[in-house]
Amino acid sequence: MTNTDLYIQRLIESNPLREPLLRNVIQSLQLPQGSRGLDAGCGIGLQCLLLLEALGTDGDVVGLDILPELLSYGSGMIEKAGLTGQITFRQGDVSCLPFEDDSFDWAWSADCIGYPAGELSPILGELIRVVKPGGRIILLGWSSQQLLPGYPILEARLNGTCSGYLPFLKGKPPEQNFMRALAAFQKMGLENVQVKTFIGEVQTPLDTCKRKALTSLFEMLWGGRQPEITPDDWEAYQRLCNPDSSDFILNLPEYYGFFTCTMFSGQVPRAKDHIR
Repeated sequence: MTNTDLYIQRLIESNPLREPLLRNVIQSLQLPQGSRGLDAGCGIGLQCLLLLEALGTDGDVVGLDILPELLSYGSGMIEKAGLTGQITFRQGDVSCLPFEDDSFDWAWSADCIGYPAGELSPILGELIRVVKPGGRIILLGWSSQQLLPGYPILEARLNGTCSGYLPFLKGKPPEQNFMRALAAFQKMGLENVQVKTFIGEVQTPLDTCKRKALTSLFEMLWGGRQPEITPDDWEAYQRLCNPDSSDFILNLPEYYGFFTCTMFSGQVPRAKDHIR
C-alpha cells in the first residue's frame, strides 16, 4: 500500500467520526441555496458532498487539490453518487488558484490552508481574488482532542513528542499557527470576521465504524514515532491504542472522548480591489 493509498484509507475510516461535526459547521454557515463554492484542498471530496447537500439541487461545488491520486479517487466516488454535474474537481495549488477572478460565491478549506501552521496572508489573498465581493471565506482546522480518558498527562506528552503534526510545526513562529488566523483575516481586510469552535463527542456503546474511526485517528495522531518520545510513552501508546491489546482503551465500558475544530470566517469586502 502506497502512502497515498494509506492516506485515502485513513480519510475514509475516520469520516464517520468527523462527519457529524462537519455537518454542524456547514449548517451553521447557512450557505446560499443554489450558490457556487470552492473546496480548496478537497482531498477525495468527502466534504464536497456535505457542502453540496447544504446548497440544494441548484448548487455546485468545485474541489481543488494538488494530488491527482486523491482527485481520481474522488471522481469515482462522485460518479457513483450520480453527482458529476454538480461536483467537479480541478488539480491545482491553493497558493496559485487556477480560476478567474470572482468565480465563486464562497470558499471553504478544512485542515489545509494555513493548517497547522504557515504564512496565511498570500493564500487568503488568492481566495479573496476568486470569491465575489460579499462572499465568504471559511477556514476550518482540527484544534484539540481528549481521546485517552484517564491518561491526560500521557496524552499531553504524546501531543508534544509524537504528534503527526510536529514536522509541520517545527520552526514555525507562533504568529503563523492556525489558531492565530484571526490576525491574517483582519490584515487582509475581510469583514464580519468570526471565530467559533465546534465539538465532536463519542461515547460507548461504540459501533464498528466508530471503533475503526477512532483506531485510525489514534494512528494518524500518534502513530508516527518521533525521536523525542520516551520508550515508556511509546509502550503506553501501543498498549492503549492497539486494538489487539488487552488494555485497548476503546474496550472501556465507560469510554468517552471529544475533539474540537475551530472555524475562522470572514466576508470579502464589496470594494475589494485595494486588497487583492
